[in-house]
Amino acid sequence: MRLAGIHHVTAITADAPANRRFYTGLLGMRLVKKTVNQDDVRAYHLFYADGIAAPGTDLTFFEWPVGPRVPGSHDLVRTGLRIAGSDTLAWWQDRFARAGVAHGVVEERDGRAVLDFEDPEGQRLSLVDDGGAGAAHPWGESPVPAEHQIRGLGPLVMSVPNLRPTERVLIQVLGLVHRRGYRGPATADGPPVQTEVFSTPDAGPEGELHVRLEPHLRPAPQGAGSVHHIAFRTPDADYEAWTEHLRRLGVPSSGPVDRYYFRSLYLREPNGILIEIATDGPGFATDEPPDRLGETLALPPFLEPRRQEIEAGLKPL
Repeated sequence: MRLAGIHHVTAITADAPANRRFYTGLLGMRLVKKTVNQDDVRAYHLFYADGIAAPGTDLTFFEWPVGPRVPGSHDLVRTGLRIAGSDTLAWWQDRFARAGVAHGVVEERDGRAVLDFEDPEGQRLSLVDDGGAGAAHPWGESPVPAEHQIRGLGPLVMSVPNLRPTERVLIQVLGLVHRRGYRGPATADGPPVQTEVFSTPDAGPEGELHVRLEPHLRPAPQGAGSVHHIAFRTPDADYEAWTEHLRRLGVPSSGPVDRYYFRSLYLREPNGILIEIATDGPGFATDEPPDRLGETLALPPFLEPRRQEIEAGLKPL
């Protein structure tokens, strides 16, 4: 049983149409699944990914009518999006400037070149140069040239007041490895702080979780522009073993949850941050042809009888 990297990040938006315009139109990601929150069918659940909807590339959003995020700790505070090369970072910096996107400057962080930016709701994101390692699957219809497209997720950054309880869960429960530590960066919430890097055993930035130690910050309530949860990948064949592993350790969890496109387990680390373990399969082509992903409202079979009711409660995108 070894987690294989980041599976997806799920965040919150209060404006699904504007969210779609930003992530597909400006960032050039592919909308690979337009569905609803299975626990709250009044809310859209939008999935953006690479050209083939590969696990590890999904940035997803629940749409809820909530106020803006409030900065703080006990939270996922920045999502890394991997790109390749310094020329690509320069291309994006120019694109952000021309589009009026809030962004910083290219700088080095933990040995990698990064460019911080925010979406229109203040979702904190970074483009991270991963050196072009590993496979990439550009989307042929993206407004972004293939060589500059987002390749996948990672690293992710979380903020906690005390490392030790979180570290125990990351290492002893999830099997992550402590790699290193570094200082910084300064943020709008405070000065540079100690940051510890954990990762899944065989992964680079696509499997990294950077933990900022910020005891001076208050817990952050969630809102539009915040992250709801993060998910790590597991091979389909290991899913039952993870269920038994959590049970054996006495870790409170959701138990098995079938999301139709993947199977999930949910747990919270000691600061209340929600972590999911998700299988790679069956995948988003389960109910739509690969070349037509995200074009219509997709519902899992158990919600299909309620389609008319669900569609009536959603605003057009």
